[in-house]
Amino acid sequence: MRIFKWFLILLATWFLYGCASAQYGFNYTPKIKQISNPPVGSVKIAYIGDELLSQSSLVEHEAIYLNKQKRLGILEGYKLNPGYYIKKGGDEKSGYYVPSTYGEGGSVIVSPLTPDPFRVIQAFYYPQKLCFVSTSNYRACEKADFEVTTQTALGKNSFQQTLIYSGKVGNKINFSYREFTSNAARPAYNNNVEYDLEHSTTLRYKGAKLEVFKATNELIEYKVLSNFNTNIQ
Repeated sequence: MRIFKWFLILLATWFLYGCASAQYGFNYTPKIKQISNPPVGSVKIAYIGDELLSQSSLVEHEAIYLNKQKRLGILEGYKLNPGYYIKKGGDEKSGYYVPSTYGEGGSVIVSPLTPDPFRVIQAFYYPQKLCFVSTSNYRACEKADFEVTTQTALGKNSFQQTLIYSGKVGNKINFSYREFTSNAARPAYNNNVEYDLEHSTTLRYKGAKLEVFKATNELIEYKVLSNFNTNIQ
């Protein structure tokens, strides 16, 4: 009987306190960021099994980060747990966020007594305030401290390339090339490559170019002339 009474109070409060008819535009598209290591022009030493070159296509997503749990709403029925919440839309004053799926994501816990499921978090930047927004646009807001940041991670179709040192036999040096994607529909690709240093100390493979200064069966010293993507410096 007590639970039913509380439910009626919450339902009535829901209509009086937070019902809204706002339209939430999920208009944000994250950036795709290319990362290459080591930088072009650098001189490096790598040992057997080490990566000589690597290039990744990553997602750079605007986000907010909560350091501690935040409780919102009547009877604190909505709990926002610490972690990253990635942006889905918004404007200069506020943004709409959901728990990150890239790792270290926050989470939203909704009490069984609350009248409506979670839809999105609205974060106001100045002054800082967080609002729980339900599927029927109920809003519960409180002042909150959060960090406006970005989260860089492998996305759904992220692509990675690596060149790994495999040692030396005579005057020939060996590498292992690997490429893979987070998209399960595309299988990983591996290939072993061999170069004869008697012919040239400049090596080229899939757009990458290295100048070899020294090579043994333990290590290689080299300079990066270009990475896999020649547009990245």
